[in-house]
Amino acid sequence: MLDLNRLKALHAVAVYGSVVAAAEALMVTPSAISQQLAKLERETGAPLLERSGRGVRLTDAAGVLAEHAGRILAMVEQAEADFEAMRGAVVGRLAMAAFPTAARGIMPKALATLKAEHPNLELVLYERDPERQIRDVLRGELDLVVVQDWENQPLPIPEGLSRAPILEDIADVALPASHPLADRDEVHLNELCEEKWISNAPGQMCYDWLVFTLRSAELEPEITCYAEEYATQLALVAAGHGCAIVPRLGRVWVPEGVRMVPIRPRPVRRIIALWRTEAARRPAIRAAVAAIRAAAETVDAVPPDLAVRTPAAAGAGKPGTSGS
Repeated sequence: MLDLNRLKALHAVAVYGSVVAAAEALMVTPSAISQQLAKLERETGAPLLERSGRGVRLTDAAGVLAEHAGRILAMVEQAEADFEAMRGAVVGRLAMAAFPTAARGIMPKALATLKAEHPNLELVLYERDPERQIRDVLRGELDLVVVQDWENQPLPIPEGLSRAPILEDIADVALPASHPLADRDEVHLNELCEEKWISNAPGQMCYDWLVFTLRSAELEPEITCYAEEYATQLALVAAGHGCAIVPRLGRVWVPEGVRMVPIRPRPVRRIIALWRTEAARRPAIRAAVAAIRAAAETVDAVPPDLAVRTPAAAGAGKPGTSGS
């Protein structure tokens, strides 16, 4: 009889492309993966790995077995979900991930609720960017993820994933207090055509969104500063190095010298939870979505006109919030 853990190791190598990557995904050592594969070779009587340059690759036989392993693991997950649903118990292990601002602004309270209400549920949380989250939940490394997309640039959701809306997060433009538009009730994006911009690094979701949004308004972005943390972006705005578009969930505090002004058209970042459809019947999934939604309802979305805070007022020494 084939051992399920060994099939899982083989499937991980097939999905992630190497023994090292599979070990990282399964949170074990490469040696442990190699041992599982060696035992599986003895059980099947067929070689599973062969040399390829400096690494290894799966043999044809291993590829066939890995495809079956994927289906078997999916069936096991479905059986576990059905069994948990029948029992109605919120139990087991739930591995989750969230992008940085949601990991800071929503997940701590959600985890506290889940621990208080379901003490037999084992919780694991990772902070990861949305693209990696989707890949990892599809592969089974994660059970539930909290991702973001923008109303004007939706995130493609692959087949096989179910979703639930969590929060709509409005973004405003951060301007130096001395800026001619800083005291306006709102500004139209077209009025910012001469501005220099502060953004995330090229290739990241928030950078791609900013460029797309500005070009949609027929503005060619002149980005002069790149910073991963929203706190750093706001500090650069305060020093007069440009302006930035910052979601309200992404603002731990706004330094003196910065004014947050609403934009028209209003940028809306949608925060959603995703999980594999085949695991939808797990009570743990439903409990987690409910807890995350409840935590999101308590988020203090600071109104732009009240958002000017000094570090002391907002909690000096708080870590910066990532720009994702």
